[in-house]
Amino acid sequence: MNIIATEAAPKAIGPYCQAIKHGGLVFCSGQIPLDPQTMQVVPGDIEAQTEQVLKNLAAVLKAAGSDLSKVVKTTVFLQDLEHFTKMNAVYERAFASHTPARSTVQVARLPLDVLVEIECIALAN
Repeated sequence: MNIIATEAAPKAIGPYCQAIKHGGLVFCSGQIPLDPQTMQVVPGDIEAQTEQVLKNLAAVLKAAGSDLSKVVKTTVFLQDLEHFTKMNAVYERAFASHTPARSTVQVARLPLDVLVEIECIALAN
């Protein structure tokens, strides 16, 4: 197993790594809308937070030799499913015509009280 770490995405805020690369796959830990430079939650609504989350995921994938076009599965955690439509519009722009398998769930609470967290599994090359 290879641990993936990049300064282009937020440092882990707990006992986990940004991603693990193994057997031709990249398993990305959930990303929340932290600015990797300041480690602060980006200001704004669900759209701004989703954009930052996807930038963070893209940075981790790049460090692993992958990218969003190689994502096979995502899990989206939303603080409130009322945000689904707005989150989905940003998500759709980021993935363009590529549509990985996905689960979306509402959760009681997310780290730092953010609105969205996304994790993914991608092809490594």
